[in-house]
Amino acid sequence: MSTAQPVKNDFIHRSKTWQIGFFALNNTASNLYFFAMFFISYYATGVAGVAVVTVSAILTAMRLLDGFTDPLIGFIIDKTNTKFGKFRPFMILGNVILIVSVLLLFHVTHQLPESFRLPFFILMYAIHIIGYTFQTACTKAAQTVLTNDPKQRPIFSAFDATYNTILFVGGQFYVASYLQPKYGGFNEGFFSEFTTVIIILGAIFTALSVIALWEKDRTEYFGFAQKSVKTSLRDYWPVIKRNRPLQMLVIAAATDKLASTVQRQPAVPVMFFGILLGDYALSGTVSMITIIPTLIFTYLGVGFARKKGLKKTFVGATWGALLSFTLLLVFFLVINDPTVISLSNLGMTTMAFLILYTLGLSFMGLTTNLVIPMIADTSDYETHITGRYVPGMIGTIFSFVDKMISSLAATIVGLMLAMIGFKTVFPEVDTPLTPSLFAMSLFFMLGIPMLGWIATLISMKFYKLDDQYMAQIQAEISEVKQMLAEKNQISINPTSDKKAK
Repeated sequence: MSTAQPVKNDFIHRSKTWQIGFFALNNTASNLYFFAMFFISYYATGVAGVAVVTVSAILTAMRLLDGFTDPLIGFIIDKTNTKFGKFRPFMILGNVILIVSVLLLFHVTHQLPESFRLPFFILMYAIHIIGYTFQTACTKAAQTVLTNDPKQRPIFSAFDATYNTILFVGGQFYVASYLQPKYGGFNEGFFSEFTTVIIILGAIFTALSVIALWEKDRTEYFGFAQKSVKTSLRDYWPVIKRNRPLQMLVIAAATDKLASTVQRQPAVPVMFFGILLGDYALSGTVSMITIIPTLIFTYLGVGFARKKGLKKTFVGATWGALLSFTLLLVFFLVINDPTVISLSNLGMTTMAFLILYTLGLSFMGLTTNLVIPMIADTSDYETHITGRYVPGMIGTIFSFVDKMISSLAATIVGLMLAMIGFKTVFPEVDTPLTPSLFAMSLFFMLGIPMLGWIATLISMKFYKLDDQYMAQIQAEISEVKQMLAEKNQISINPTSDKKAK
């Protein structure tokens, strides 16, 4: 077929809007723990007494381990089909493991004899990674059963963007403007309250996402209505080798993830806002200001994606982010005193900073939130060219490479800070600003994201899953499903789906 064809309505399955919205909370639940682990370096160095370079090396090693667990867990998911579904059991199990590991990691490590702290810390972190991978793998893989309608898939991004914007922006505000001043630093009291909030919210969000997937986590939504797929760990390399869209999306998203992970390392906002701008609390306040513009950009972007496709929207947003941060970098290189940027001094300098910073974060947020439905597209592409439904494998291939690259974030920050003299402790808000700290702050906050976006634009040149090609893929998958249904005289599209909008 050379031209796009409409997807046959009898074989399109959709979810209700509330189901998509609640399921997106599964990603928010795992991102709560992702956010919490940004502060693990401050716990390890300030409470448990582990050196900066040691912590950076451990975090990198654990992130690498995290990546290597992905293929195994993806393999398990693809092989699993219980009476409770394929995905829901792993979502619940993953969250339980996260709860237990965080309680032990942040509340027990520092109470152990010094010689036992480091081995215990490593063990608990490794267990934490397993739970995290269970839950995050389901977010990517279950997209395929939630909906296969190319016009509906971007809706997930709107909910996901809303939740994650509130989480990361609100979380930074909560930490910088409330928790850190309340306890006078990153100490035991800080981590006790912090982890309690994370655990309670994570459990609630996971429960709601399980409810949302209840109707759709069934065999009739698995690829060509297959009950199981014969696959082995050896199949991972052939999938990577033949699935060019997956390769390109991995490069684009992994480099962007590295950039955002570097930005969110706790030392980076301390350096950029606390030292360069002279007001650490500004990080939370400015982040709160960016919430509404970021969400508006995302909603507009999702609307554009539903009309023009995910790829075109993704590329356009990447250009917007790159241009905004390029102008922001020039801005910091030409102004004389960055500390004049203050919400109590809304002059031209402050307004210029707010506009460029908000634009950059808004475009950046849109690109991040479009990735998960794009992973579902690469999974459908695999089904289209091979007939195999392996969303767990596709999702965890993506996660594996993504984590391999983004695992470098803690090491990059730790080693580069050590190069400029911070070998035993991270910079604090009262550390004097030096030329090396100035340059490093701009590189971490602006330079690395810009390099990531350049890599994204190059990789998208070779990503062919635009709106027309995805419509063709779904049409051809539908034809195969129809032939299988006629041959086996089975129904693979429950009538309840026709009521879903």
